[in-house]
Amino acid sequence: MARWDDEAVDRYEAWFETPTGAFALGRQRALLERLVSAWPRRGHTLLDIGCGPGVFMKLFWESGFDVTGVDSSPDMLGAARRRLGPHGAYHLGRAEHLPFADDEFDYAVLLTVLEFCEDPVLALREARRVARYGVLVAFLNRFSFHHYSHGQAWPWRGPGATIEARWFSCLEMRRLALGTLGPKQWQCGSVLPGPVWTWKPGAPWNVVNRPVYPLGVGAYGAIRADFTGEKPLTPLYLLSKNPA
Repeated sequence: MARWDDEAVDRYEAWFETPTGAFALGRQRALLERLVSAWPRRGHTLLDIGCGPGVFMKLFWESGFDVTGVDSSPDMLGAARRRLGPHGAYHLGRAEHLPFADDEFDYAVLLTVLEFCEDPVLALREARRVARYGVLVAFLNRFSFHHYSHGQAWPWRGPGATIEARWFSCLEMRRLALGTLGPKQWQCGSVLPGPVWTWKPGAPWNVVNRPVYPLGVGAYGAIRADFTGEKPLTPLYLLSKNPA
């Protein structure tokens, strides 16, 4: 299994500082922001399960959630604490055995975490147990150009987290997530359909990689599961580039 030590933290953060990694992060943020736009923020709590160095934990804090991160790696938690400081809470623990009470949080997210869990079903059950209103799951699509280039153990590629990960097809993840979480309603999407060498802001590739696609089209997919029957409403400020 992948090692989540200081070396892994450095590799993770260095990737997002590259032009390709920065572009990928931007598209992942766009997808996650679209999906959580239906969730109320101010005064609501969100647990980032497998938070890593806190890159997305910071996104959710900036979106208005009261954020808590949990990770099995002390080094990853240290990086998250350096990134957010007093703006978050940090706990050591595994996705399959969360150190929290039932319904302790309003929402929970698992972002490319199930790929590294020994028991993905148990991790989803734990997320459902601690989250009162909804869970967001993001995953790496096995049927994508990204998997072909970075998820296969090619002779010219060394070991890495993406090779050791278990990649899911969109059908597998939809069955796994919806079957385990049992939501009353759900929404999904994906980004980054092209090969990694097309992940750049310039034309013509930005035309292909900018949109949010249906689940299964892009390399990075996400499913939002809501446990209430209330119709999600997108805040008005998210519908305008120039909010009043």
